[in-house]
Amino acid sequence: MSEHQHDENCGCGDEHEEDVFILTDEDGNEHEMVIVYTFETQNKAYAVLLDRNDPEADSIIFRIDEEGEESFLVNIEDDAEWEHVTAVYEQILVTESES
Repeated sequence: MSEHQHDENCGCGDEHEEDVFILTDEDGNEHEMVIVYTFETQNKAYAVLLDRNDPEADSIIFRIDEEGEESFLVNIEDDAEWEHVTAVYEQILVTESES
């Protein structure tokens, strides 16, 4: 359900490049965001992003849409989709914390 999460302790040997996304909040402040987790549900992919400079801040979830070979982060505007995605992610967190 999730992809391998690279960090300094994963031991996979892959180069760990961090893709940084600049998001602007409602107050016009820019935040450097990084993807910390991806998952799929109902045949759609989602990315969980955290503020690179404030890891204690709340995470943000975006849908990953693909067009050809390009991938895009898209806001989840449908309330039912948002409720489903957040419930799935919360269950993932519970399951992983029990491991």
